[in-house]
Amino acid sequence: MVEKKTISFEEALRELEEIAEKLERGTLSLEDSIKAYERGMELKKICSERLVDAEAKIEFLSKAPSGEIVKTTVKKKKDETPSKPVEEDLF
Repeated sequence: MVEKKTISFEEALRELEEIAEKLERGTLSLEDSIKAYERGMELKKICSERLVDAEAKIEFLSKAPSGEIVKTTVKKKKDETPSKPVEEDLF
């Protein structure tokens, strides 16, 4: 079992997908299914925490010089133009 602090988001997600496939196949014993489910719940928690952390970092990086949070989407449609001019480009 990989420890929470050393497993990457991608590794946790990959392992979670493998567990889901095994459970869907129905080939595990009841005891193994319960263990797999418990591990899956641990991995789900790790992934959720990593996503919350990433969202917080993005929100921090999206703050305007005034300290106000600038809410933007990651993907914009080709014909979409910003409603107000961007004060500063971070990148």
